Amino acid sequence: MSLIDWKDEFSVGVASVDHEHQELIALINDLHDTMQSQATQTAILESLGEIYAQISAHFALEEKIMRDKHYHALPEHKLDHETLLDELLDIMDSVEDDGSYQATELSQSLNRWFSDHFRTHDAKLHKQLG
Repeated sequence: MSLIDWKDEFSVGVASVDHEHQELIALINDLHDTMQSQATQTAILESLGEIYAQISAHFALEEKIMRDKHYHALPEHKLDHETLLDELLDIMDSVEDDGSYQATELSQSLNRWFSDHFRTHDAKLHKQLG
């Protein structure tokens, strides 16, 4: 069962960014499914590591586009990116240190963050780029 479904409102109007958004949603949905099956600590860490790597690369692309377009809200958008990356590192540290994770809480956090980010920061970006 998908945690996050792609919606047209998530589109920023840049094909490469939208494609990466869809790939990130797929990774998050895979992690969600993995956690539902009582996955091992190693499997969760691998999934989180992949999400972290993909998100980091995606944010670099998105921030380059914003710099190139002289996007006025880059500082706030970048801060939101940094907040998510910090939260993911904290989650990964917690899973690695004590081997535990709260599947429901983690899924809800990822869903909330991405849905909120798409609806706010990325929606503003879409308006400027569109």
